[in-house]
Amino acid sequence: MNKEFGEELAVRTSQVEAIIGKYLPKEEGCQKTVIEAMNYSVRAGGKRLRPLLMWETYRMFGGRSEVIEPFMAAIEMIHTYSLVHDDLPAMDNDEYRRGMKTTHAQYGEAMGILAGDGLLNYAFETAARAFELEPGNGQTGKALAVLAQKAGIHGMLGGQCVDVEAEGKPLSEDMLRFIYRLKTGALLEASMLIGAILAGATGSEQKQVQEAALELGLAFQIQDDILDVTSTTKELGKPVGSDKKNHKTTWVTLFGVEEAKQEVERLSCQSVKRMEALVVKNEFLASLMTALIHRKK
Repeated sequence: MNKEFGEELAVRTSQVEAIIGKYLPKEEGCQKTVIEAMNYSVRAGGKRLRPLLMWETYRMFGGRSEVIEPFMAAIEMIHTYSLVHDDLPAMDNDEYRRGMKTTHAQYGEAMGILAGDGLLNYAFETAARAFELEPGNGQTGKALAVLAQKAGIHGMLGGQCVDVEAEGKPLSEDMLRFIYRLKTGALLEASMLIGAILAGATGSEQKQVQEAALELGLAFQIQDDILDVTSTTKELGKPVGSDKKNHKTTWVTLFGVEEAKQEVERLSCQSVKRMEALVVKNEFLASLMTALIHRKK
């Protein structure tokens, strides 16, 4: 990552943080504890990859309205809820994420479950505010449908379910790709596709963006597999070796670290090329995609 891109990334990430913060619920009322737990989960940090990708894709196709903002906040809430539930004792049983205590470790298991549920529901309450911001945008309903599908049984949740059932069992490459496409790729697809939809991209442009996002998602997850065996807890911000501890089949267990690195390179190059083939351009988005795939944490 060159210095100039790093500085620009920091500025844009800060802008995304401000947008997400604007849409978080107020910590008040008799249900204050669960709201605090929800906000604690979102504020724990992260790359803000999904809202960043959504915003930059929206900008690339000429989008300039605030209509994108509630969707940016919503996608991060959905991503965060999935992490909160992933960390629970019944799932990965992790006590630290991003160098902080996980939500259930901080607030208790019951409140961890409820905080995740709260974030999922509040995400759609938030996304629905886009109808008020730009009543004349006929694409808002379609964007909301994409968000719902990619978060649910035909997207991230479906991939997570198959992943849980497959734990401790040998998996084929095709099944692993299926899990990765849904569990990790679905929200990345939603992010970039929603950006394109709300900005008025054509059907063929939307398809191109979705395919690029799919490849990005696969590369991103395989890189995650690599980091689980090559990084440290301090660098990664969460426990390493969790895949081995949970007897999970990953790209690394199937093909080894070197082949996994080659697949990341192949998929990432293909993904960036698809975006470069579009008439519209966003150099920062291309750099962001490359940097995220080759991240060290």
